[in-house]
Amino acid sequence: MTIAVTGTSGHLGRLVVESLLARGAAPADVVALARATDKVADLAERGVVVREADYDRPETLAPALDGVDVLVLVSGSAVGQRVRQHGAVIDAAKGGGVGRVVYTSAPHADTSPLILAPEHKATEELLAASGLSTTILRNGWYTENYVGDVQQARETGEIAHSTGDGRVASASRADYAEAAAVVALGARDGAHDGAVYELSGDVAWDLDELAAAAADLLGRPVTYRRLTPEEHREQLLAAGLDEGTAGFVVALDGNTRDGLLAETSGDLARLIGRPTTPLAEGLRRALDA
Repeated sequence: MTIAVTGTSGHLGRLVVESLLARGAAPADVVALARATDKVADLAERGVVVREADYDRPETLAPALDGVDVLVLVSGSAVGQRVRQHGAVIDAAKGGGVGRVVYTSAPHADTSPLILAPEHKATEELLAASGLSTTILRNGWYTENYVGDVQQARETGEIAHSTGDGRVASASRADYAEAAAVVALGARDGAHDGAVYELSGDVAWDLDELAAAAADLLGRPVTYRRLTPEEHREQLLAAGLDEGTAGFVVALDGNTRDGLLAETSGDLARLIGRPTTPLAEGLRRALDA
């Protein structure tokens, strides 16, 4: 069974390949798809098949998926472009005879007001209409998303957000990648066919707890400064962000404040067969990387 993974020159895709190999997949049965293949040349040296696959160049996708049984479609990072990009991959997968697509979506993408959800909902709908066998992994928040806050706190002694008392059930990228590997490998036995998993960390924490974890890691006091959405927007603009990006970040904090990232379903821990990586440990690993 040949398993292909998109976006392997990025963080999550690369980790999915590493998890597949760690769980016993033969390197020759793993296809690392990347826009810049030179960035994954080391995988080729280890026996992994490396192919070019650019979401924005559909002509690269059909050859990249030749002979692929299972495709792990790691969602693109270009906000506003995902549906078009994912649609091109789905079309190539359907035309190329891919047996199953494992897609990394967003929490409750079909019903959530989360600002990131609409593009994922649209992609899930494209997959459903394609007739392909699918497994949907609705990934929650990554602990690594807060590394920048911790690094800034090293200088300022504070973490400033407009999340209020909102909680985040984050897990490490490696946790989510391992879940994708488990599901992809299970396809040989028909496992997880048609399943939708709401993935998140085992513990939902707030920004006071993030500040406390940062203080322990940095060896200095760190506090959480609560901002209003208006104050947050002004701070982001003053830091050089454009209006659209600043509004997006403030909206994400509003989603957190409203509890949209706080669910602890337990699906992730069940899939990987262990507890998810705790906040402090995930931050420590990311800072050391």
